[in-house]
Amino acid sequence: MPEFTVNRRSLLLAGLGAAGAGLLAACSDSPAPPLVDPSGSPVARAEAARGGTGRERPVTVTATADTVDLGGGTTARTWTFGALPGTPVRTTAGDTLVATLNNHLPDPTSLHWHGLALRNDMDGVPPVTMRPVAPGGSFTYRFVTDRPGTYWFHPHVGVQLDRGLYAPLIVEDPREPLGYDEEWVVVLDDWLDGVTGTPDQAFAELRKGMGGGGSGGHDMGGHSMPGNGNGNGNGSDNVKGGGAGSFMLMGATSALLGGDAGDVRHPHHLVNGRIAADPEVYRSAPGRRVRLRIVNAGADTAYRLALGGHRLTVTHTDGFPVRHEEVDALLVGMGERYDVLVTLQDGVFPLTALAEGKDAAGRALVRTGAGEAPAAAFRPAELNGRILAATDLRAAEEAGLPKRTPDRIHRIELTGGMAKYDWALNGRPFDMADPAARPFLVGGGERVRLEFVNRTDMWHPMHLHGHTFQVGDDGPRKDTVIVLPGRTVVCEFEADNPGQWMTHCHNAYHGEAGMMGLLAYRA
Repeated sequence: MPEFTVNRRSLLLAGLGAAGAGLLAACSDSPAPPLVDPSGSPVARAEAARGGTGRERPVTVTATADTVDLGGGTTARTWTFGALPGTPVRTTAGDTLVATLNNHLPDPTSLHWHGLALRNDMDGVPPVTMRPVAPGGSFTYRFVTDRPGTYWFHPHVGVQLDRGLYAPLIVEDPREPLGYDEEWVVVLDDWLDGVTGTPDQAFAELRKGMGGGGSGGHDMGGHSMPGNGNGNGNGSDNVKGGGAGSFMLMGATSALLGGDAGDVRHPHHLVNGRIAADPEVYRSAPGRRVRLRIVNAGADTAYRLALGGHRLTVTHTDGFPVRHEEVDALLVGMGERYDVLVTLQDGVFPLTALAEGKDAAGRALVRTGAGEAPAAAFRPAELNGRILAATDLRAAEEAGLPKRTPDRIHRIELTGGMAKYDWALNGRPFDMADPAARPFLVGGGERVRLEFVNRTDMWHPMHLHGHTFQVGDDGPRKDTVIVLPGRTVVCEFEADNPGQWMTHCHNAYHGEAGMMGLLAYRA
């Protein structure tokens, strides 16, 4: 097989890029009522209202084919932003980020600024908000970063997310209320690219469904087969999967995730780009108070994260402050972020990212003194202590939305399964060739309630672009939330950022299969 494959969406996007602005406008045409254009005057007014410091933060991001060192002699041919993960981009709240993307890849690409309430035409979602950046081309994103927090950026084209195209974006608070000595950005990822194939090849196999000859962790009804419980296995990076050469994962089950833990066989799980056998080492001193900014950049894996010998104080999720909670471990879904504080003890401690339900883990080490590092297979007891999910948190007083009766309610049923790999919203897979078909309509100034109703046998991390919602009556402010099988999660947000915005499952393969929708403002 060729080293890089081109999927159906890549061909569509290449055509859009060649056709120019006229075809983009045609794709944006929608049934009555008309929708706010991503570059229209309401978008410009909303951006102007953000104000800002007037300072610009220029940065260049180059997407390129690269060979990366994952540690322990393991290398992979992949696509990156020059490093794995990409170098963190930092701004201060109110600054204008001026980010130029240079595309040195063989396929079109883009940058989506995950979690930011930014102007719509900078959201980086072809063909909805922009034309894709063609091979050899460039595009400059320009927007105010008005909200402090831990964010990240990645492509929004096909399953490119499951390569090495991601990096943290930290928006610093000029009036930072937290007290700490150091900061450590921790990026989690599941990895297959350049090791067992490419994400495009994995998606092609998954699209055949369980009736297509692949083997995997589901019966023909799409249900999980018996598996390994909570995933506390032998510590190998190699997960148990289907037959030789298969990308499908079998036996991945987790009580925390309500059953089926994942679909895709990733041979490695990384912490800051390193495999568990050759981890990154964070060096500090006993008594130092460290802020961890944790990002799950994975495609198909939730991580149960713990630091051996320590408890974690949760301060933020998805950029917004929460009432502080002390926990032993966190459950972090794809696209979610957490900020935690920890006071370091004396010695060597594993930061373990257990691939939930998948009999594997990534890890890093924290060294503050003498001692031998534990073996890669070691699992700290904290992994089975008090485990926190986002729905257990409460918004800090300054982060909660004021009580208000919703003006509009959208019931969004999560549908589909592995049998046909027909993941969708309300039974209708998203059509990238007709993105404005049947949008979830909202009006400017409305309080909008989203009811995510999971009709499937698998969990889904649901993400909303351009906004943050409050989970339940007094839950955290977030942009990505886990919805367990058979459960409903109710979220509310203020419709204060006009444009056309995606809402989708942040399992990269579910989203690409069709578990996406368009939330659009009326013109």
